[in-house]
Amino acid sequence: MSQSLPSCDSDVIHHEAVEDVRRILQKDTLSQDLATFFKLFSDPTRIKLLRALLVRELCVCDLAAVLGVTKSAVSHHLKALKLLNIVRYRREGQVVFYALADSHVESILSLGLEHITE
Repeated sequence: MSQSLPSCDSDVIHHEAVEDVRRILQKDTLSQDLATFFKLFSDPTRIKLLRALLVRELCVCDLAAVLGVTKSAVSHHLKALKLLNIVRYRREGQVVFYALADSHVESILSLGLEHITE
């Protein structure tokens, strides 16, 4: 027998709580930016690319070989990731190496992996 979730049978609204949250959300212009940020983590190929960069910095050719996709596909994903400062790059002669932008990105990936493997 399944147990039902408790429901709100009362017409009483906790006005102070509602107003506290509304005040914060009305001033909030970050929700769209945060949604866009997390959308970048919604593609399995992009996640594999980020996980590869979690191990070490790599160039486009190396990323394409690791992921088994074209260099064009890797470049497409990297462009989106660079726009939101999720990855950074450095040039060494003719070769451009990519890495995760900072420890925040590492933490997001690590926490996500930890969460789904619990």
